[in-house]
Amino acid sequence: MTTSRLRVFPAISRNRDPRTYVGELMRVAQFADRNGFEGILLFEGNDVFVEPWAMAQHIMAGTTRSSPLIAVNPVYMHPFTAAKFVSSFAQLYGRKVYLNMITGTAVSDLQGLGDDQSHADRYVRLGEFVALMRQLLSSPRPVNVEGRFYRASNLQLRPRLPAELMPEFLIAGQSEAARRVAKETGCIKMQMLPPDLDRGLDVSGMNFGIFARESRDEARQAAKARFRDNPDDRELLALTVGNSDSVWKRRLYEGQSGELADNGYWLLPFLTFQADCPYLVGSYAEIGARLRDFAAEGLTTVMLDMVADEAEMQHVCKALAASGMF
Repeated sequence: MTTSRLRVFPAISRNRDPRTYVGELMRVAQFADRNGFEGILLFEGNDVFVEPWAMAQHIMAGTTRSSPLIAVNPVYMHPFTAAKFVSSFAQLYGRKVYLNMITGTAVSDLQGLGDDQSHADRYVRLGEFVALMRQLLSSPRPVNVEGRFYRASNLQLRPRLPAELMPEFLIAGQSEAARRVAKETGCIKMQMLPPDLDRGLDVSGMNFGIFARESRDEARQAAKARFRDNPDDRELLALTVGNSDSVWKRRLYEGQSGELADNGYWLLPFLTFQADCPYLVGSYAEIGARLRDFAAEGLTTVMLDMVADEAEMQHVCKALAASGMF
């Protein structure tokens, strides 16, 4: 099987300090721009310190090639507004963006926003959002749509987006509704790194972190020194899980261990609310080999949790380089 280069979007580990948030994002974004990453993942939600579209413009103005991966939740925005942002970025910077289509946010935030749609219906709305955005960005004629959640009458976006700058859409979610919408819309389907790394992939996108060193033992020791267990942090995660109807978050949380497995799978950063995904821990060679295996099974896109530290990011780059796919 012929495999192509992996597209990697770094995301910073959780930053709870608004005073350092923008600077940390910019350091990672500029590092990513210099080192061949596709762009940087930008989160959305009531608790995000800077609106991701505003942050995306700040990053694009401060980089030379970055194509940010912007989280989009229909609860916050109309498809026309999102399409207008995409078109504006294309005109301002001549670059495409990627869109991480999500439905999840805290249940209390949905209630505060007056959104009472069911989990399944939020995915129906998400599918309509993607379809209308694509039509607005590509159609040479006014768009007419009569959907369940969105209606458009002779709605047109000018200018029409060049084909090479059309955004790519990703859908993250582990529920049946998420899988159905990803298939119907042709979006890149994302999943979390599975505990059984050899069971095979059925998606082209995956979300995880990397902690790497020259040797396996060194990587494991350094990882445990960086991410420490803490009952207060575990309690914080428990509170967020209790305030969420996210299927993937509950699956990670329930019945999982914080032990570092022999195969390098490590959930402790997630369980202690320091990351939004599992980590893969090992030597550069081990992780490089694992990435090659994933790519051979169809992996094309990685959301990569990264510690916003120059030395740690260099270690990650060495592991990616060892794969030969980056």
